[in-house]
Order: sequence, then C-alpha cells, then structure tokens
Amino acid sequence: MPKPRSFFFFKPPPPKSPPPQLPPSSPQNQTFSDAIVDENIETAHSLITKWNSISTSSNYSLFTNSPQEAKQYLNAVKRLQYAMMYLIARDSTSQKLIKAQSLMKLAMKKLETEFYRILSHNRNRYGSKSLSVESTVDRQRSFNSFKFSDIDDEFSDEDSSSLTTVESNLKAIAECMIFTGYSKECANVYVIVRKSIMDEALYNLGVEKVSFSQVQKMDWEFLEWKIKCWINAVKVAVNTLFPGERILCNYIFDMPETAERNIAYSCFTEICKEGAIMLFGFPENVAKCKNSPEKMFRILDLYEAISDNVLQIESLFASDSTSPISAQVITSELRLGESVRTMLTDFESAIQKETSKIPVPGGGIHPLTRYVMNYISLLNDYSDALSDIFSDWPQTPLPESYYKSPSHDEDNPPSEISKRLSWLILSVLCKLDGKSELYKDIALSYLFLANNMQYVVVKVRNSNLGFILGEDWLTKHEMKVKEYVSKYERMAWSKVLSSIPENPTAENASVIFQNFNLAFEEACRTQCLWVVPDPRMRDEIKESLDLKVVDKYREFYMKYRVGLDLVVRYSPEDLKHYLSEILCGSVLSHSRDHFKFKVW
Repeated sequence: MPKPRSFFFFKPPPPKSPPPQLPPSSPQNQTFSDAIVDENIETAHSLITKWNSISTSSNYSLFTNSPQEAKQYLNAVKRLQYAMMYLIARDSTSQKLIKAQSLMKLAMKKLETEFYRILSHNRNRYGSKSLSVESTVDRQRSFNSFKFSDIDDEFSDEDSSSLTTVESNLKAIAECMIFTGYSKECANVYVIVRKSIMDEALYNLGVEKVSFSQVQKMDWEFLEWKIKCWINAVKVAVNTLFPGERILCNYIFDMPETAERNIAYSCFTEICKEGAIMLFGFPENVAKCKNSPEKMFRILDLYEAISDNVLQIESLFASDSTSPISAQVITSELRLGESVRTMLTDFESAIQKETSKIPVPGGGIHPLTRYVMNYISLLNDYSDALSDIFSDWPQTPLPESYYKSPSHDEDNPPSEISKRLSWLILSVLCKLDGKSELYKDIALSYLFLANNMQYVVVKVRNSNLGFILGEDWLTKHEMKVKEYVSKYERMAWSKVLSSIPENPTAENASVIFQNFNLAFEEACRTQCLWVVPDPRMRDEIKESLDLKVVDKYREFYMKYRVGLDLVVRYSPEDLKHYLSEILCGSVLSHSRDHFKFKVW
C-alpha cells in the first residue's frame, strides 16, 4: 500500500514515534501549519461523518462498494492522526484536538465494523468450508511453499483476484488501526472471527473436546474410528490449516520494526491455541487408557502421526507464546511411547505364560506361532517408530550368540529393535520346544518343530523382518528346519528302511517283502493324518523319501521279485503313489482308513 502523502512542511514521523518537536517558527509558518491541520480535520470530518451515517445493518460496504473512497478514507484517518500529533505538541487542550479525537473514535468504530464485515463475509474462502475429512486428504502443503490464497484450488481467476483484494483491504485496515493506536481493537476482531473459522474447520475434521473419562468409556471399534479420523485431521491441520492461518496473520499484521510487530504471533496463538491443544491432547488420553497388545498398532499410528509431523509442529509453535501447544505435543508423544513399551512387555509376558496342553493335530502350525509371527510382522511396519521408542530402554536379555555370527559386520551392530524382535521370536520358539513334548510319537514332535520353524522362517524372509534380522539369522534357522526334518525322517521311516537289510539274500527275500509291506503300510496309515502345511517343504520331504525309501526298495524289488508274486504287493510306482498322499492331514483324508492297501 503506498505511503500517505504528507501535507506538512516537515516529514511526518513513523508510527508510534514521539510527537514531532517543531522548530521555532515564524507566525507565517505557524499559520500555514495550522491551515493544513484544519484542512485535514475537515476532510476527515466530511468522510467520517458521511460513512458513519450509513447504518451498520446496511449491506453497503465502504471497502466493497466504494474501493476508491475507502482509500481516501484511510488516508484521511492517517492525516487526522498526524494532525492530532501536531496539536498535542502545540496545545494538548485545544478544541481542535478534542474534535479530532472524537472523529478518530468514530473512524475506528467504522473501520472495526468494516474489518469484521470483510472477515465474516469471506470466512468460507479461507478454507474452513472445504477442509473436511473427505476433501482435504490430497490438499496438504508444506509450510515453505504454502500460499494462503491457494487453499481453495477450485477458485476461478476472478475469485482469486477478489481474494487478493480482500487480503489487501484487511491489511490496509489493520495498518491504519495499528498506526492510530487501535491495535488491540483490531486484533480482538481478527481473533474472534478467525478463531471461529479455525474451530469450525477442526470440527469438520472430526476434532472435538473429549476428556480422558469419555475416551476410557468408548468401545474399541468407535475409538479406533476416532483414531483414524484424528490421524487424517492432524495431517491436514499441521500441513494446511495452521500454516495457512500463520501466513494470513503474518501478511495482514506485517508491520515495520515497531513494538506492534508481535501482533501476528499473538493473533496466531490465540486463534490456534485452544484447537491445537485439543487436537494434540487426544493421543495422550488414548495412551492413558488401559491398552492390550491387540491395540498396539493404533497406538503406533498415533505415535507416527506425531513424530512424522513434529518438525512442522515445532516450526509453527516454537515461540514462547505457543509453548503450551509444544508441551502438549511432547507429553502426548511420551505417553504414547510409554504405552507401547508397556504393551510390548505385556505381549512378551503373555507368550511366556501361554500354557495350552493340547497338541496341534498332525503336528501342524501352533496358534501361538501364527499369532506371534503375524503380530511381529505388523510390528515390523513400525520399525522406525519402535527404534525411537526403545532407543533408551534396557537391552533385552538375548544372548549375543543368537543374533551375532562370525560374519557379522562389527561396524553395523544389530539395532535394539532387531534384538527385541529376535527375543520375541526366541521366546515363542522356546515355548514350542516344550509343546513338542506333548506328542507321544517322537517323529511327530520333530515334524511339529520343523513345521513351526519353517513358518517362522518364511514369515521373516517374505517381509521386512528379513532386513532387520539379517541373512545370518535366516541361514541359521533354515538349517534348524532341515535338522528337524532329517530327524523326523529318521524316526518315522527307520523301521521301513531297516526292513530291507544291507545284504539281502534270495533265501530271506520273502520274509523281507512281508516285513517291508507291514512297516510301510503302518507308516503311511500313521502319517496320512500328519500335516506339512508348507507345500514347498512337503514336496522336498517327499522327494527325500523317494530317494531313501523308493530307490532302496526298487533295487531290492528288481533283484528278488521273480517267483514271489504272493508276497510282492507293491511296485516302486505304487510306493510313490502312496507317499504322494501322506502329510496332507485332513485335506485328503479323514481317517486312517483312507489308505486302501492291496490285500493278500
């Protein structure tokens, strides 16, 4: 806005400077100055009384309907202020000064009304109308690149031009009111209108004041929905609402280096403080509730939403005047971290306290294995947040040899979160060792261990857990799976394999065939109800049995079957067929009678 033209023979002082001390002047100079003062007062009187005579209830606005005269009005008010300063320096009790002061009060009342009118009539053009949960997800902007006039991208060029005019009018009125000493009145009007807009926008985003007791009484489904709404709301508020408000405050109250320069900060604080504390206080109330391990992931979502936006929050609310907001953010983040640590500790304890005594049918995957590994896989998605939360926590009691191998990189030691996840897996594997003892058949107990270890390894390898735990961890546990499978094969098929001696003879071939038939049939009947859920591991076991059982039998069969048709019940192909149907559990069979072997 151009600076007002001076009508004095001296240069007018800057805003809020001491009244000018006139040099000794001749009667002619005094008469000329007095004449200019009189002219300024009369000009101001003409414009001020004209516009103050128009009813405040009228839709006719000085700045909207008469923009040129609005400029004249502001210039007249500023010249009136210069005249008052001149009169105070010459005669602080003059009737001219009293008249000028009366006119100034009327002018400020009018400008205050116009300021309120412009703000109120353009409230929706500043974003509150369109900032709802559904319409704002893709409209977040960084603070550095944010322009307040860009909030509503659907404005036409004409609308944008109008919005620029609105901002300019608000800035011009604010400058005038602050220059004349009415900064408090101007700021009060601005805060009243803009705070209502901010509160409305936050309400549209689903932000409302809820106490701890109210949060505590919410059922989990509803609270989970509230958390999801909050996560979206905090992104929009931190990246759009609050930065937009701060930019508008800075623009309208961008004053020269004066004592009034903090008006923008004060207004921004008053407008956002209540809503921001309400917004950032919600996670603290959630964290204070009693939370079970199943609720861990929503708590982590809240933590991430704060930590992901903490730099932006600090840039917006770093001043002393907004410290309660920053303090609330820090408190909520700390509370959430404490809640996560408590829940993970409870989760570890729940694993160790699991005491089910019913063996899983067929040696399949234990529910504990599924639950824990699925849980850990989901935890892995929050590895950054968890690393931050557990950075200062005591280390796990995990043996160093468990996660450290000779090839381990000394310059890149395992993170605390990788140790904790390893510890959780070790805890469940230890529980599984104990549960394997529930099986009376030793071969089945090894198959149970192989199945569950394989499930763990696949979960780790097929997720980011593999990157956290490392290739050494995977290799070590894959070898453990093979060890369990080898022990299963040895225990389950030793009787079948031993039925064919290393050096058979024709004299005992008949007895050998009979012994083999009985051992093989018993093994198949038993293992038809056993299960290997992992198809790849199941195929590998069957290939191994083909090599060990079928090939050994084929060699004996080809050499001694002639003349023994009564005792030779199976060809090598028959054995392959029967072996293809074992380890499928109830998928292909429902009882041991599924296998219909040949009869004598």
